[in-house]
Amino acid sequence: MAGKDRILILGPTGAIGRHIVWASAKAGNPTFVLIRDTPGRITNVRLVEAANPETKQELIHSFKTSGVTIIQGDIDDYETLLNAIKQVDVVICAVGKMSLDDQVKIIKAVKQAGNVKRFFPSEFGLDVDRHDATEPFREVLGEKAKIRRMIEAEGIPYTYLCCHAFTGYFLRNLAQIDAIVPPRDKVFILGDGNVKGAFVTEADVGTYTIEAANDPRALNKAVHIRLPANYLTFNEIISLWENKIGKTLEKTYVSEEQVLKKIKESSFPNNYLLALYHSQQIKGDAVYEIDPSKDLEASEAYPHVKYSTVDEFLNQFV
Repeated sequence: MAGKDRILILGPTGAIGRHIVWASAKAGNPTFVLIRDTPGRITNVRLVEAANPETKQELIHSFKTSGVTIIQGDIDDYETLLNAIKQVDVVICAVGKMSLDDQVKIIKAVKQAGNVKRFFPSEFGLDVDRHDATEPFREVLGEKAKIRRMIEAEGIPYTYLCCHAFTGYFLRNLAQIDAIVPPRDKVFILGDGNVKGAFVTEADVGTYTIEAANDPRALNKAVHIRLPANYLTFNEIISLWENKIGKTLEKTYVSEEQVLKKIKESSFPNNYLLALYHSQQIKGDAVYEIDPSKDLEASEAYPHVKYSTVDEFLNQFV
């Protein structure tokens, strides 16, 4: 571990946070996590695997066996948070969307501590400065953008991690509302199905996050995870699935007008999910040019990382 930055992960028991913890420990970074004594808020059961205290305790045990330092505390306890931050070089926040406002306290503590080389705010999705999302998803992106502006105004060194669509969230059911597995008969496709989207496994998000944390080139830049084998249209993904099951699905293409109408008529979480799908499948919010002055493309910056492909991910459902 000599020479490796000390990394603190906040929100370590969530669906993304845990993978960042494991990747950090595997990379040899002295790794710290801040965990409250009581079970944390479960804000999205579809994303969070540790949905009960027993599972959470097993997860914490896995952290300990990986050599992770457990700090008992809570983001809401400012003194505990500040003391935890004073022990590390890099702070990575992976709290859920219901806790985004907690980052105001984290920014204050990072500024007061004065020792942090890099802060990663909780984004792990679209580039919040490059999108054409609709409500209610747009509001969340706006909250994340406000956190970016606050970080920049305070002069805190940062890295923004833009990883777009998690395979475990979008492709476990091929983005079919209310389905739990990929369909084998018919499928609904938003738009014409020809818009490129970027997909990545949650485990690979952890790996690329730590690659960026250990990379001085990522200082004050956004790192974009758009992996060549996973930069696919929805029609291409459906074709991969059809080849695996040896069957052609009945396809229904849903126009943007119909999708927007359905979003307005639906309640949470369906309206939020549809807005997410609309952003990627219709608006193409993963399609943009890289600006070398402020961006890094992960696949180019870290070609040594062997990532999981969408094709491989779908094998588990055959």
